[in-house]
Amino acid sequence: MNSMQKEQPQERRLSEVASILKQPEGMLSSDFPRIELVANRMDIHWDLWQRGLLWILFSRGDDGKYSCGNGGLTVSSPRQIGKTFTIGTAFFVECMLRPRLNVIWTAHHTRTTTKTFADMEALAGMPAVARHVAYVRKANGQQEIGFTNGSVIMFGAREKGFGRGLHGVDVEVFDEAQILSENAIANMVPAMNTAQDPLVVFMGNPPKPGDPCEVFAVKRAGALDGSLDGGAYIELAADRDADVDDRTAWAKANPSYPARTKETAILRLRQLLDVDAFKREALGIWDEAKTDRAIPEELWDNSVVDAAPTVFDRLAVGIDMPPTRESLTLCACWKHGDAAHVETIEVRDVASHGMAWVVDWCASRWRDKLAAVMIDAQSPAMALLPDFKAAHVRVTITGANDIGRATGRFMDMLKAGKLTHLPDDRQEALAAAVKGATTRPIGRAGAFGWDRSATDIDISPLVASTIALYGAYTTTRNPRRHQKVRIGG
Repeated sequence: MNSMQKEQPQERRLSEVASILKQPEGMLSSDFPRIELVANRMDIHWDLWQRGLLWILFSRGDDGKYSCGNGGLTVSSPRQIGKTFTIGTAFFVECMLRPRLNVIWTAHHTRTTTKTFADMEALAGMPAVARHVAYVRKANGQQEIGFTNGSVIMFGAREKGFGRGLHGVDVEVFDEAQILSENAIANMVPAMNTAQDPLVVFMGNPPKPGDPCEVFAVKRAGALDGSLDGGAYIELAADRDADVDDRTAWAKANPSYPARTKETAILRLRQLLDVDAFKREALGIWDEAKTDRAIPEELWDNSVVDAAPTVFDRLAVGIDMPPTRESLTLCACWKHGDAAHVETIEVRDVASHGMAWVVDWCASRWRDKLAAVMIDAQSPAMALLPDFKAAHVRVTITGANDIGRATGRFMDMLKAGKLTHLPDDRQEALAAAVKGATTRPIGRAGAFGWDRSATDIDISPLVASTIALYGAYTTTRNPRRHQKVRIGG
């Protein structure tokens, strides 16, 4: 967060600064003028573009509710632009003005929330503000600022599990939104279920390869294709083909340059980061989305067989869910010699069938058939772990490195003609996943994982098949203690 800001000459409006600006419909008024009046008395001043952003954030429709109440406000920008200062000071003042307002401020990393808390604590200590502050709690994991009118701002890191179990929250600010998975947000949004006028803010920088950025990416995709359902999306960035050393591009991406963000700060990033990272971190440019199929159609078609093998060494299964948690997929892999066969066992709608069926299916085969049950650590299907434990089924959890190795094995075996599957008309869910899958880098050693080519693509069957294959080759469990297992009646 910056120190107290004052207006500079030759300011630009938000519409002149933003490379993408999608506003909610029906904005009739805003709470921002009242907030700004009090902020100015505290010697807090926002630039013209920041004032435009806050006007949108606190705008209201003809029903009197926040215009961004349904979809929230999403801000993507370079670093060192002042977005934390902008949003943080505004909500601090709003807490002073609005009794019993419960705000949670969460980032992925502890150090980020600690820094933001320290800046807010400095505000709380100002003479003009101190009489509005009831207490400041500094304990790690319980950092919060309470106001005399009953309002409170709580700070915590998602990596530490902050937010789970909270209730009665009115405002949620997701800092570092480029590291925010559907699973993480599903743990926190229910805290707002009872809020009469909720408000959510997502703010971050363009994600780097491998970041769990599902929420952030979906918001951006909706803004680009016109499907953004409620809320607002604001992106500050240089042109995609900008010269990374062009100061004009720096100024286009960062309206705080050079008045507040000095040239030396951006030069430091230029010297320390490679070109792609500099474009993301300093210029706000998102990586280009990959649209080519990860698995060529001809390669996939050439691996079709009519049936799974009847004689095999190991049978392993993989379980996965899409970020929306709408469906649950169970896939299997039969390892036979130096080859393998994968197929979808079942895909069920969670609303209609629940999730217990997959535990029952695995439990009934665990003792004498299944060598491994696999779930990825980032999958919403991790919610099933207590049920599997109760059913005495041991689940193997894959991490990022495992996914890189699993995906590489899948592609290597497919290219070598050692991996088979059923015809697409008998495996429609898996066929759709293969058709819509791209890849994403994992780490810097060339590893990769599956990714979606579009937000409406469900790649769960492909992910489940991939980890099932990985489990079949890495497990040491042999449930029947025989070299060969024959399918019996």
